Amino acid sequence: MSTAAIAHNLQRVRQRIAVAAQAAGRDPATVTLLAVSKTFGAEAVLAAAAAGQRDFGENYAQEGIVKMAQVREAAPALALRWHFIGPIQSNKTRPIAEHYDAVQSVDRLKIAQRLAEQRPAHLPPLDVLVQINVSGEASKSGVPPAEAEALARAVAALPGLRLRGLMAIPAPTDDDQLARQPFAQMRALFDRLRAAGLPLDILSMGMSGDIEAAVAEGATMLRVGTAIFGARRAPPVPGEEHQP
Repeated sequence: MSTAAIAHNLQRVRQRIAVAAQAAGRDPATVTLLAVSKTFGAEAVLAAAAAGQRDFGENYAQEGIVKMAQVREAAPALALRWHFIGPIQSNKTRPIAEHYDAVQSVDRLKIAQRLAEQRPAHLPPLDVLVQINVSGEASKSGVPPAEAEALARAVAALPGLRLRGLMAIPAPTDDDQLARQPFAQMRALFDRLRAAGLPLDILSMGMSGDIEAAVAEGATMLRVGTAIFGARRAPPVPGEEHQP
C-alpha cells in the first residue's frame, strides 16, 4: 500500500474516532490510536509515522524487533513507541523485555515475573497491561475477570514494570448492541480496579470493526490494523508461530 493510501486511511480512522468520541460526549484526544503493524514491513510503519502516527503494535516478537532496527536505520531521529500485543511464550520474554516499550498481553504472573527480571536496568520501566478474557473464549488468551485484581496487584509490585491498565479482545459480532456488552464489562472492571487503588490509565479495547462501540464504552486505546494497512499478510519471519 502506498504512503498516500496509508495516510488517507489514518485520516479516516482518526475521523471515526473523533465522531464516536463526540457522540459519547468525550474528548477525542483521550483516545490513543495504536497502529497494528504486524506482518507489514518497515516501509508501512514509516509511511504511517510520516502521517503523524507514533504508537505501533506487534504480535510477533522477532518480527517487531527486526522492524524496529530497520525503522531506526531509515529514520534515526524518529521517536516511536512499540507495544507487544500478542500471546507471550516463556521463551520470548527476554527479547520483549529488552526491546519493547509496552506489553499489553500479560495474563499470568510467571510471564510478568520474567519480564521484570529481564527488563534492562538502563531502560525505563516496561509499561504493562493485564489481558482479560472478557468473553470467556477457550481459544483466547487472558485472565478471567474475577482474577484480574489479584494479577494486577502482583504486576504492580514487580520492579522494572509499570502497571498501566487492561486489554481485551472480545468475541467478534456483527450486532452493534452485543458488541458493546463486553466493552461495558471491561469499563466496569477498569473503574472498579481504579477505585480499589490500582494505578490504571489505559483501557485498550476495540479494533477496525468495532471502533465506535469501544469508544462509546470508554476505550482509551484502540488497536487498529486492517483499516490502516489493509488485509493482513503472512508472517514474514520464518519460525514465528501464528498468533491470533
